[in-house]
Parts: sequence; structure tokens; C-alpha cells
Amino acid sequence: MTVPDREATTSKVAVVTGGAAGIGRAVARRLAADGTAVMIGDVDAAAATGVADDIVAAGGRAGALAADVSVAADVEALVAAAVERFGRLDIMVNNAGVAVSGSVTGITEDDWDRVLAVNLKSVWLGMRFAVPPLRAAGGGAIVNMSSVQALLGFPGWAAYAATKGAIISLTRQASVEYAADGIRVNCVAPGTIMTPMNERIFRTAPDREALIDSWNSMHPLGRFGQPEEVAAAVAYLASADASFITGVCLRVDGGLAIQGPTGEVQ
Repeated sequence: MTVPDREATTSKVAVVTGGAAGIGRAVARRLAADGTAVMIGDVDAAAATGVADDIVAAGGRAGALAADVSVAADVEALVAAAVERFGRLDIMVNNAGVAVSGSVTGITEDDWDRVLAVNLKSVWLGMRFAVPPLRAAGGGAIVNMSSVQALLGFPGWAAYAATKGAIISLTRQASVEYAADGIRVNCVAPGTIMTPMNERIFRTAPDREALIDSWNSMHPLGRFGQPEEVAAAVAYLASADASFITGVCLRVDGGLAIQGPTGEVQ
């Protein structure tokens, strides 16, 4: 996909991975609504372009690029595209991820490797390629997407939980390493959010309504979260309002990590 010629902009510039759907799409839309120019990366190039087109139609600035976040060259190209089109980089949102179920003994090696590559390696790559332009801009913010499953044990999600826990540790590490450059690094840990990923789980459940009721009951607030609620947290951590916050994992989970599971989750 060809990146259009550079646009003059005085706004902040962000890259959002996995921005074609779910939480990533909500993050891209929220940042754009706040005046940020957004470059969206996703393996689904058509869907990413559709999100960018919607943002532009609403008066914002956005572009899209096909990117497999587990491939270094793709992530490097995505960050470079944002800088080339908008002139700088201020915010990096490492959101892309996959959820493949399986216990420690049940998950296949191929699935384990895929989850680690898409969920964890991608965060390392995103930060690796974002730090130089963030440093050149005089600082900025990185927001990584973890999960409440990094904090609680849910049977059958070994690889997913492992990656999301590692993201918290990697976030803390990077926050210390790049604080002197004015780069703040934080992460968000959503609870159950109504995303396409979870919708697929519901569609394959033997009793969809029972599963939804069970998951709802795990949250003291009594309901699922929405992608826009996670996007609000990301926008906050990326903003000047969070200027003295780094190395933090912000739960957006309706209290799930406080109450914990109360019934079967799958």
C-alpha cells in the first residue's frame, strides 16, 4: 500500500497497531477525535483503510498501512510511514493481538509461537522502532495493551496469559530505560470487552447466553466493557494529563481483578 505524500500537521501523531477493529479501532477513532493524526497498521489492510477513511470523513487525519506486527520489517515500515506522512511521532499504541486457547499441556507449539509473536514480540518491535522518532520529537508516550488475564488465572489460556504478563514487565523495563528521553511507557489491562475476538468465543460456545451471563457476573459492575472505554484510558495515558505517569498498568476491567472469577468462563 502506498503512503500518500506528507501532510502538514501541527497536531500530535500516533501509530496504532491492530487498528482495524475492536479496541484498536476505538483507540484510533478516539485519538483522532482528540486532534491526533493517526497511522493505522493491521493485517487486514482493507479494514484498516476503512477506519482511516472514516476518520478523514469526520474531519480528522489518518492513514493506513498493511502490517504483520510479528515481522520487524512491517513494523519498521509502519512507523516510518507515520513519520513520512505526518512529519513526526508522538504516540505509539501497541495494541495488536490474538487469543488462542489452550492449557500448558494442550496448546500446540505452533499456536504458542504464534501467540508470542503477535502479542509479545510485536510490542518489543513497536517500541524498538518507535523510540528513535519519539526521542527525535523530544519525548512522547507508548501505550501497550496487556490484559486482566495477566493478573488472574483463567483455565485454558496459557500462551495468552503469558504474553500479557510479559507485556507488563516489558512496559516497566522500557519505562525506566527511556524516561531520560522524555518517553513515558505505560500499559492498559482490559477486562472482558465486547470485541470481535470475544464475539467469536461466544459464537462457538455450547450455551452462548449462559457464557455471557457468567462473564458478566465476574465483573462487580455487572457488565462487559466497551472498546471506547478502553480507548479513553489509552488516550489519557498518551495525553499531557498523564505527564507524571510512567511504568503503570492501568486496569480497565469493571473490578474483575478485585472480585475474581465466580463461575465457569468457558
